[in-house]
Amino acid sequence: MDLSLSTETVGDRTVVRVGGEIDVYTAPKLREQLVELVNDGNFHLVVDMEGVDFLDSTGLGVLVGGLKRVRAHEGSLRLVCNQERILKIFRITGLTKVFPIHTSVEEAVQATD
Repeated sequence: MDLSLSTETVGDRTVVRVGGEIDVYTAPKLREQLVELVNDGNFHLVVDMEGVDFLDSTGLGVLVGGLKRVRAHEGSLRLVCNQERILKIFRITGLTKVFPIHTSVEEAVQATD
């Protein structure tokens, strides 16, 4: 399966909608998108993972790398996910303590740091 990416601006946040599988083969595409957004001055990102079917450790690494990039600019990276199989990965790895995880894009956009 492939990875689909689209971006839009909602308020002062840039929303990255991700669909498909984030794995060793597709994660570089997501990494490039996040790097490009930060390089273009977008430091408050929301990654909408509602369309994600699969996430592996490479994908987790890309998300952590994205978080480090935005934090270097006093930014934020929030996740939108309510799929139990994906949330379980974040809980097992302890990344629920690192990433703010929301149930909708609207909730993530309105949240304050």
